Amino acid sequence: MSTTFQLDTATSRAHPTPAPMKRLTVPAIQRRKFEGKTEEPLVMLTAYTARQAQLLDQHCDMLLVGDSLGQVIYGLPSTLQVTLDMMIAHGAAVVRGSYHSVVVVDMPFGAYEASPQQAFAAASRIMAETGCAAVKLEGGQAMAETIAFLTRRGIPVMAHVGLTPQAVNALGGYGARGRSQEEHAKIIADGQAVADAGAFAVVVEGVVEPIAVSLTQSVEIPVIGIGASARCDGQVLVTEDMLGMFERVPRFVKKYGDLAGFITETAAKYAEEVRARTFPGVEQTYQPK
Repeated sequence: MSTTFQLDTATSRAHPTPAPMKRLTVPAIQRRKFEGKTEEPLVMLTAYTARQAQLLDQHCDMLLVGDSLGQVIYGLPSTLQVTLDMMIAHGAAVVRGSYHSVVVVDMPFGAYEASPQQAFAAASRIMAETGCAAVKLEGGQAMAETIAFLTRRGIPVMAHVGLTPQAVNALGGYGARGRSQEEHAKIIADGQAVADAGAFAVVVEGVVEPIAVSLTQSVEIPVIGIGASARCDGQVLVTEDMLGMFERVPRFVKKYGDLAGFITETAAKYAEEVRARTFPGVEQTYQPK
């Protein structure tokens, strides 16, 4: 039994209190797939802040600090402008806010592609400065050597194949991958290559469903789908997309709520009360004794 720190919302939003921790581990995630099958699918969502991690943690097996934060948090046009410092800052916040899930941090564009040595320098910094359990990087066969280099040095790696957003310029857009037989074969080969290199799991994104099913059946590691198939070993979504924070989302997103609408309505009510001088009221002000 060890301890971690989480935010105690019963007292102060920023007051750290020790809490018992029994966090899932990377080997535990791997063991969920046994003899090629996963009885209970793995649940993964993105998280970027400590409070968001608190709310999601009990429901997830893994929390992904995705480079999608570039668009979701910072309003950037793509993930390509995300920096290592940004990923570390948000990764540390998510680790502080969670105690159950395996926290995986994306390696940003330009932080790992040049060489295995460059990747190790970036990954070891992420691990040391955030306390996360693993890193994620995009690419299949081209990244197999790097994945092997990292895993041999004690850094667990989650791979990412299919539609890889960091390569959007080379891919020519965000359309589904695998519509040709050649592309189908490449995605399967990419998935097998990262599994053979030692990745503990692989995300497959934006592919036609038969590819996702075939990949899930052909590798021993868990395959996490996003825009793939319910027959994958698990699923991941960008939390803000799932909560309905944005009007436009990818086809593969199911909106489970309308948080954008709730925020808009609540802000309108607040503005109305401020302008009418009905807020703050007696309950929100300090009176002399």
